[in-house]
Amino acid sequence: MIEIYTDGSCLGNPGNGGWAFIVKKKDSIHSRSGYAIDTTNNQMELTAAIRAIEFIDSDEVINIFTDSNYVKNGITSWIKKWKINNWINSSKQPVKNKKLWERLDELNSNKHVKWQWVKAHDTNTFNNRVDLLARQSAENLTESSFDGV
Repeated sequence: MIEIYTDGSCLGNPGNGGWAFIVKKKDSIHSRSGYAIDTTNNQMELTAAIRAIEFIDSDEVINIFTDSNYVKNGITSWIKKWKINNWINSSKQPVKNKKLWERLDELNSNKHVKWQWVKAHDTNTFNNRVDLLARQSAENLTESSFDGV
């Protein structure tokens, strides 16, 4: 089983943003982070999840931990109705970030992904770490990567 922790950050909303993920496998750990200019926190949350799933090249079960109810509820519940309603949300408005949602849905459909919400800024070490990585990427407009055992 693979554990993934994701987070997005935005300085202003919109503003400079950062995304990050940590992948924990049985015998290794990996992290990646990146940034975007003139983005939103939700776009960065979605980007973190997309990049994390794209990073996985196996068919193992993936547990994704996110502190974003927007991402968790969107991919596990809302997206079904959005697709039926031609990408119109419950407020009768076009779904924001449609292209990101379509990509996440495609990836989610091709992997065995379990989505779990975790409380932000709490006791989860890995969630706190991706929060820091995403914030640093937004503040410094930098990318980072780590691969270790």
